[in-house]
Amino acid sequence: MAMNLGPAAEGEDAVLSTINTTPLVDVMLVLLIIFLITIPVVTTSIPVALPKERVEVRETKPENIIISVDKDSHIFWYDSRVDSVDALVEKLKKVAHLQPQPEVQVRGDMAARYEGVGKVLLACQRAGITKVAFITEPPALN
Repeated sequence: MAMNLGPAAEGEDAVLSTINTTPLVDVMLVLLIIFLITIPVVTTSIPVALPKERVEVRETKPENIIISVDKDSHIFWYDSRVDSVDALVEKLKKVAHLQPQPEVQVRGDMAARYEGVGKVLLACQRAGITKVAFITEPPALN
């Protein structure tokens, strides 16, 4: 910090002392720039409503189609085994044109590979099914 001293002609009682605020302003501007740069990084630009964990009671309707995938990635239409993905697509095409379109509920075994469930989703897409739901069990209460 610097002090301005007046001319010597006024005497020693007339000392002019002021604080130089230039370094203070420089520091504040640097802090302002840092905040302006870091705030957009902290907040995301796309608003997304994230799902909350909750147990939702689902109504089983007779028109819903239940497709199960066991731990060996075998696909089942209700209780009967479907031999291939093409056969599943043909079965789904028969019900895809119904109004209202039935909901396909996929029950995948926790030990099943993703490939088996992915085949079911691909079959639904190829058949034109728009309503697909995953059936899970709620976590155990302690």
